[in-house]
Amino acid sequence: MIVRTKLYIPHVRHEVVARPRLTHRLNEGMQVKLTHISAQAGYGKTTALGQWAKQGDALVAWMSLDARDNDYIQFWSGVTAAIREVVPGFGEEICAFLEKGLGASRAYAVPSLLNDLDRLTNELAIVLDDYHFIESAMIHESLAYLLEHLPAHVHLYIASRNELAIPTARLMAKGEFNLITMQDMRFLLDEGHVFFRNMTDLGLTAAQVAELLHQTEGWISGLELAAISLRNSDNIVESIRQFNGRQHHISDYLLEEVFRHLTEDMRSFLLATSILSRMNASLCQAVTGRQDSERYLERLERLNLFIIPLDDQRSWYRYHHLFSDFLQRMGARTVTNDWVQAHGNAACWLERNGLDEDAMEHYLAGHHYGDAVRFIEKNLDALVQSESIAFIRWMTAIPESYFAEKPLVELFYITVLSGIGDHEAASRRIEQARAQFQALKDKLNEPEWKQAMGNIYFFSAVDAFLKKDLVKTSEYYERCERYMPEGSVFQTMWRYQYVGYNPFTDYLAHINDLHALDVFLSRWTDVLGKKTEYPLAGTFLAAYSKLLYEWDRLEEAERYANLALGRRDVRPYVRIFTQVAIGASWIQQALARPDRASELLADLKSQLDTPVYRLFMLKIEAEQACLALRQGAVEEALAWLQDCGLSHTDEVALDQVQEHMAYARVLAAGGRPEEALGLLDRLNALLRREDHLRDRIKVLILQGVILQRMSRTAEALAKLETALRPAEPEGYIRSFVDEGEEMELLLSAYVKTRPKAPVRVAPGDAWAYAKRLLQAMQSAPEPMRSVLTEQETKILQLIADGLPNKEIALRLNITGETVKTHIKSVYRKLEVNNRVRALQRARELSILG
Repeated sequence: MIVRTKLYIPHVRHEVVARPRLTHRLNEGMQVKLTHISAQAGYGKTTALGQWAKQGDALVAWMSLDARDNDYIQFWSGVTAAIREVVPGFGEEICAFLEKGLGASRAYAVPSLLNDLDRLTNELAIVLDDYHFIESAMIHESLAYLLEHLPAHVHLYIASRNELAIPTARLMAKGEFNLITMQDMRFLLDEGHVFFRNMTDLGLTAAQVAELLHQTEGWISGLELAAISLRNSDNIVESIRQFNGRQHHISDYLLEEVFRHLTEDMRSFLLATSILSRMNASLCQAVTGRQDSERYLERLERLNLFIIPLDDQRSWYRYHHLFSDFLQRMGARTVTNDWVQAHGNAACWLERNGLDEDAMEHYLAGHHYGDAVRFIEKNLDALVQSESIAFIRWMTAIPESYFAEKPLVELFYITVLSGIGDHEAASRRIEQARAQFQALKDKLNEPEWKQAMGNIYFFSAVDAFLKKDLVKTSEYYERCERYMPEGSVFQTMWRYQYVGYNPFTDYLAHINDLHALDVFLSRWTDVLGKKTEYPLAGTFLAAYSKLLYEWDRLEEAERYANLALGRRDVRPYVRIFTQVAIGASWIQQALARPDRASELLADLKSQLDTPVYRLFMLKIEAEQACLALRQGAVEEALAWLQDCGLSHTDEVALDQVQEHMAYARVLAAGGRPEEALGLLDRLNALLRREDHLRDRIKVLILQGVILQRMSRTAEALAKLETALRPAEPEGYIRSFVDEGEEMELLLSAYVKTRPKAPVRVAPGDAWAYAKRLLQAMQSAPEPMRSVLTEQETKILQLIADGLPNKEIALRLNITGETVKTHIKSVYRKLEVNNRVRALQRARELSILG
């Protein structure tokens, strides 16, 4: 939940000094991508930005950051909410990604944000104040990506005490970086005169103002502290003389001077409320017990005592960071026990008022761990689905003794660790939890204990699967079935409606030993397939169907695909159902049913019901583009190339391997083979590093086919051999066969590289395997080898009607080059080399009447 006051442009006091020089520098930011206001605390970064934002004509989205925003989801949720404040309805899809957790958000939230920003028609400034609170490398990387692709009408302003942890050299070289430094922020002499005239009635001389500016080096907060302190001075000349030394010495001296002159009640109020990052009268009353808290806030504002209104109604305030830090240091030294209680009071008020994350932070800060665990238990469902990194931080901060006898909390902790990809930490906790849960047998009632054990065995199975140990995986599934045969919510935790890399989406991509996978899947599809309300069964059925397809056992593969397609419990899980339908489409194409293959993908698109519709659509349309190529509809595939939003220069990631392979395939078909090969090289490196054999074989095969088209035969044969060696022991067939005639030609060329003299064939011999694959392709049923697509049949009919290529192109609304491509495909499939022979052969096969 985003606190609304963090999205408000801070209130600007009427007596603030006008600074046209600084305003001009800030205005220059509207001509570049990034403006960085870099200065230490107390130099007026927030005031200057707030004054500029209030006075300008541009739309300004404001986000005041704090330590709790050092979380990827929280950060980008805040940025999106800030933009929504000035652009109503902005970012609905982004919000859907962020709600579904880190898996989706990390890959897709920022690209989606960029797409929505690109659609804006007005100039927009996005202000991130106090960015020094952000330490997450993940946030820095995503912000750098945002800047690299930021539309020209959007401008980012970042205020920070530190140098930015994002690269700015390229922006600087392009003139897209506006740096405002501490030197720019300092008050000059004329500004100092105006400041003291507006802020005080001390009647300082020009020399005294100059001396104060010299002593404080134009540091604005130093001047404010000096003004407050001088009001209480009996000897202004002597007081000014004492303002010497470096800024932090001035800060401590002046703050202590100011604090010392306050009443005891006011000092007590300040110390108690200094724990609050933002406050209103009601919250202050809860923390201090004072019924007149509103009067204290008003008095602090009248004194200009480093309190900043966060809204124009003056309902919410915060202390200046410099003052807040000072007060917290004082409080830690003097009122430790009272401070602990103050945190508890603050947490209770915040929880009652729906500010849950703020409440949790105060529970932890005050060591109220029992309340922290109670809060987590109350909000488990929402916390686990958000995959918030804050949840990990909270759980780490709580001593384990507080949730040692709360299995559900531990299980959700493991879920979140797994969801954010920290599998090592999840694995350690799974092992600990197995022992802990066993020890709880006499402390929990039997159904509760069995459910806990069933769930931990399920997690143990997940852990073993991630380690590619299918024997252990199977053992743990057996125990899970023994304790919890009906399943649980955790068994669908990776099948929420978002897209991100997940080993459980496609077992063949994760497990390299296909024979071991065959044993595992044949058993568990039988066991789980008998359950009617068990979505996990759909994953197993889809995986087994794909395995049988790869081994060219098409009728069996079709049977398992149909079982998965027919399950009602699978359809609500978009991730599972998408994989099922895509696999079924492959099978139908291989069975020479191109229309049914296309229909399955079209039906899948029409049934999508998910907040992240576009991501699933990208996966499905990538498959449609590949299917179009196989069916000879090159123009259709090339149209997808223009609209998909991918690029051959994209950073490759496991969650988009299939989409990028499809993109490379269509690139090559569109006459851009070098770009395709570059993309495939990066995919190959990724898949080798991650030990994903199936997809690496597919990449090598595609590289070989493309290189052969380019007449780089030696390189093509080398790629083919590199694919054949690991493919042979696992029995890969369809990955080769699906490449059609081009693979047949490549395999023939490879087989010819072996001398004709009898050679003893060793197991794993690539040449022998290539020969077997070639024989399989050459003995394929005629319909599979010669079937024409609907478009090719139309073209053949128009040829029979005597139309030239140009007229055919006009009739079908395609280019002349596309007509030539289709005709070449017809010739290849019918094994002819001219129009007359093509028509004769088509009539022999009853393709034409």
